[in-house]
Amino acid sequence: QVQLVESGGGLVQPGGSLRLSCTASGSIFMRNVMGWYRQTPGKQRELVATITNGGSTNYADSVKGRFTISRDFVKNIVYLQMNSLKPEDTAVYYCNVREVRGVPVNYWAQGTQVTVSS
Repeated sequence: QVQLVESGGGLVQPGGSLRLSCTASGSIFMRNVMGWYRQTPGKQRELVATITNGGSTNYADSVKGRFTISRDFVKNIVYLQMNSLKPEDTAVYYCNVREVRGVPVNYWAQGTQVTVSS
């Protein structure tokens, strides 16, 4: 089993920055993808950014150039540095670990609120 603990959400003004962290504990399958998703009321959860165990990254078009995902491969921590935040970035952000097996296994954190408002 994998447990995920997030930190770093909060309230920030437009144009500001926040950094989210997510620490994964437990036994993680060698091939995996760590990432961040977000969700607003009434909408589906959407991908923000992912990073593979090989270091390859992927971003939603809406955050490219503003958000950066990174990973501490030794400590199994994934970060999301969010710059130039906009009100439309307001959402609950969820950390995810996907084990790339024959049948993928997904683990989710509890979610952390990010509010961008003046």
